Amino acid sequence: MASVVEYKGLKAGYHCGYCDSEDGKASCGMWAHSMTVQDYQDLIDRGWRRSGKYVYKPVMNQTCCPQYTIRCRPLQFQPSKSHKKVLKKMLKFLAKGEISKGNCEDEPMEPTAEDAVAGDFALINKLDIQCDLTVLSDDLRESLESEEKQKGKSSKREDANELIQSQDIEEKLGSGEPSRSVKVHTVPKPGSECLLSGRPGTLHMPRERPKKRQKDKKRKFPWLGVELELQLLAYAPATATWDPSSSWQHQILNPLSKARDQTTVRLVPVSFEDPEFKSSFSQSFSLYVKYQMAIHQDPPDECGKTEFTRFLCSSPLEAETSPNGPDCGYGSFHQQYWLDGKIIAVGVIDILPHCVSSVYLYYDPDYSFLSLGVYSALREIAFTRHLHEKTSQLSYYYMGFYIHSCPKMKYKGQYRPSDLLCPETYVWVPIEQCLPSLENSKYCRFNQDSEAVDEGRSKEPDRLQVLYKKAIMPYGVYKKQQKDPRDEAAVLQYAALVGQACSERMLLFRN
Repeated sequence: MASVVEYKGLKAGYHCGYCDSEDGKASCGMWAHSMTVQDYQDLIDRGWRRSGKYVYKPVMNQTCCPQYTIRCRPLQFQPSKSHKKVLKKMLKFLAKGEISKGNCEDEPMEPTAEDAVAGDFALINKLDIQCDLTVLSDDLRESLESEEKQKGKSSKREDANELIQSQDIEEKLGSGEPSRSVKVHTVPKPGSECLLSGRPGTLHMPRERPKKRQKDKKRKFPWLGVELELQLLAYAPATATWDPSSSWQHQILNPLSKARDQTTVRLVPVSFEDPEFKSSFSQSFSLYVKYQMAIHQDPPDECGKTEFTRFLCSSPLEAETSPNGPDCGYGSFHQQYWLDGKIIAVGVIDILPHCVSSVYLYYDPDYSFLSLGVYSALREIAFTRHLHEKTSQLSYYYMGFYIHSCPKMKYKGQYRPSDLLCPETYVWVPIEQCLPSLENSKYCRFNQDSEAVDEGRSKEPDRLQVLYKKAIMPYGVYKKQQKDPRDEAAVLQYAALVGQACSERMLLFRN
């Protein structure tokens, strides 16, 4: 199925959740009825980001708080001192139920309201995102079915009412990742994240109790995952060996006793057709409500089931598998952290051809002392590294947006090495080279080559693909039937923002 999008245009002069400006925000957006993972990969490499099915791009030289796409390079990642403290704290808790008294004052900020981009999504609520789904469904059925025989199942379309709003959101915390190559064992089948003991998709802590703690014995904690790299990925069997050269790991994971039972991490596809997703939906939703009300002070009527579904359970990404791709496939997933039979945190991620993209994190506020934002980010970066073992091109962890002008958002820059996306040429530049410029100006062109241009820019707009009156046609044909200059301006703006490649692949719905 081809990507089908409905461009909503430029919206400026609305509230900013970062600096609290009442009218400083500016962004362009579109509603994605469906989207391939490759198209979304190309879009986020041009500064786009999604919330549910709404995909938006800040207008960098106009908005009050420029939002630069940031990615971490997991294969070279080195954990900081504060990252190691978080891991050590988690291990102590899992092993002995020990709670650190020092809290997290010297650690990166947890993803509380400072991460909110509520302005963007309050705007979505105000937008009349009422798409003619009946017409669109007919168009798709008649225009695409014959061309997409390999995908016999037709896409299910949502009610028009489900396009009205998207829940107030904040971006999830940043990233972190191991530094050396990971050696992992057999990966489970798609749909389960780990397969060590018990049923597929679950991973239980060892129950044995050593008679006494011995300094030469390292306990292994599968919940923390790949034991050679951060012990963060729940994919390696308990027989895996340690990498002795990773001294900080050795220090953190030295003798511990009494591991907690029933600790599980599950990678669940975001689909109500998936039995695990469906069976855990109610508990996951309750956790989301608890998190939003406690951490973000949302009133109950703003974090209902409809909002939760649109925001975190409704993704435009079409699930895909590939012989050379990750065993879990590509698409949107919930990474559920289970402890003693209940979910204590959920990381929402997109697995794309070249990256794992962090969407959101919500967790039980009762476990805030574990710094779950930092921990989950480290774990997701290790997960990226694990996926890279089979899928070599999948080697980055995208953390959303870096906002240098917002002090509370600068923590994402602590996950090194990382790169920022140049807002003019869309090339990646190491963050160290960008910071001096950002100290002098909120908006910066990071590419130092003054002659460089956007190589992926729209050069032939007439080749842009349009879905109009149940037919797919090039824009060059469509514009002869549509004489409205406002329509032409909107289409050309869309083409400039998505670039030539996406404009030729994605179908721009017009009615």
